[in-house]
Amino acid sequence: MIWNIAALFLVILTKCSEGANILYVIPFTSKSHYIMLRPIGLELARRGHNVTVITANREKDPPPNYHEVMVDDKKIWDVIGGERPNVFSMVQLSAENFHEKILWTGGTAFTEVTLNSTEVQRFLKTDVQFDLVICEQFFQEALYVLAHKYNAPLALVTTFGNCMRHNILVRNPLQLATSISEFLDLKEPMSFFGRLRNLYFTVYEFVWWKYWYLEKQEEMVKKYIPDLPQPVPSLYDIQRNTSLMLVNSHFSYDVPVSYLPNIIEIGGIHLTKIEQKLPEDLKALLDASEHGVVYINFGSNVRSAELPVEKRDAFLKVFRKLKQTVLWKWEDESLKEKPHNVITRSWLPQKEILAHPKIKLFISHGGLIGTQEAMNNGIPIIGVPIYADQFNNLLLAEQIGFGKILQFHDINENRLEIVISEVINNETYLIKAKEVSKRFKDRPLNALDSAMYWLEYVIRYKGADFIKNPARELTWTEYTLLDIYVLLAIATIGTIGAIFYLLIYITSLFKYSISIKHKKLK
Repeated sequence: MIWNIAALFLVILTKCSEGANILYVIPFTSKSHYIMLRPIGLELARRGHNVTVITANREKDPPPNYHEVMVDDKKIWDVIGGERPNVFSMVQLSAENFHEKILWTGGTAFTEVTLNSTEVQRFLKTDVQFDLVICEQFFQEALYVLAHKYNAPLALVTTFGNCMRHNILVRNPLQLATSISEFLDLKEPMSFFGRLRNLYFTVYEFVWWKYWYLEKQEEMVKKYIPDLPQPVPSLYDIQRNTSLMLVNSHFSYDVPVSYLPNIIEIGGIHLTKIEQKLPEDLKALLDASEHGVVYINFGSNVRSAELPVEKRDAFLKVFRKLKQTVLWKWEDESLKEKPHNVITRSWLPQKEILAHPKIKLFISHGGLIGTQEAMNNGIPIIGVPIYADQFNNLLLAEQIGFGKILQFHDINENRLEIVISEVINNETYLIKAKEVSKRFKDRPLNALDSAMYWLEYVIRYKGADFIKNPARELTWTEYTLLDIYVLLAIATIGTIGAIFYLLIYITSLFKYSISIKHKKLK
């Protein structure tokens, strides 16, 4: 018995001695981002690492080795100025305008909020060291300099999928013919126009990001994080030397992409563990729904209650005709003329609801987190895309065959009834949804274990420089062999030119010799 206790104590002691000191920087206040990102920090702590998290979302009951540095809780609409808009109006924005009005403006403003937060400033003045810095990759690049401050490897994690900017930096193949920029909506991405538009937007975004946006981020580094070890590398170079990138995608449903060994797909990471149960009243409601449930939720930023009256009424008229129960996230206290089969709540535990077997259809805005939750549970989708990556997520669902896109401007009673009837009554959508669910889950390691393995791998090998592409040290002309192609072109043209002139010279000599012979004969 004593030896068993001693052995157990030795195992615990060994695990503790292997624990690393990790800084996890996820300050963005969006709930949907935090839903995907939170399991990483919590699981690292559960595995014995000492985790410090810069965040705007406080955990209710974190492990004792999970330490929070709280960011001032301001929403993106607060920091970019003005009142919160009706998000449905953003359906009009082009990808360029969305960057200009939301991402560029909101990113710089929110980075400043983070760095100027009282607890963050107090934390930056403490004397502490880290073995790894993990940052969310979402337009807050100034925070990447913390990897330099603490002389630690940098890992990035994105709530989106493939990132073109990062691909260019680390020399991952762009594959622009099939890989779409994450915030660009293209109805026919592989058509000539689609590929041209994707190329243009990729160049547009990268140029603005590198030569304008990063300069704004550099200014905040100098303003809010002084006394950094000298020399301070540029944010461009810091990201270029990132040790690891975790992307929220998976080839089972996303477009297959060639990735370097330090770019890892972790799509569905927040689905690895179900930590909560359905509230009893909701569970009883779903269990009692004889014909199943239609679940409608437009996410944390897009509010159903802000639907224009005519589109709200179209939903109500169609829902009134359904035999299924309709569970709707509706943010106002009441919904006028609500049919008897429609149940509304201002907040709903989506992950747990979509795991219930009575859910027959998910009507969504196409956010990646919710789309993955539906895929995981084999539920068909009808999506109304509003902005960002939503159209691309829904386009994949439609192309695979488990979803339908309903454009916001097309919402009316007739069109909505046709689409809902098709997806509910046509069994092929359900069959394809179950097939995608099966292959989404079929992995050698689940998404959370994959993330843990590679994060700890980077710690074990002190940044693991050997898994980075050496081509990141080359210029663009060197990486693309453009300098060699130019040299070969010049050499080829020169050779062809020399041969051409040699032939002309030989021809002229031949003609001259013939003319001499003619003269002698005369």
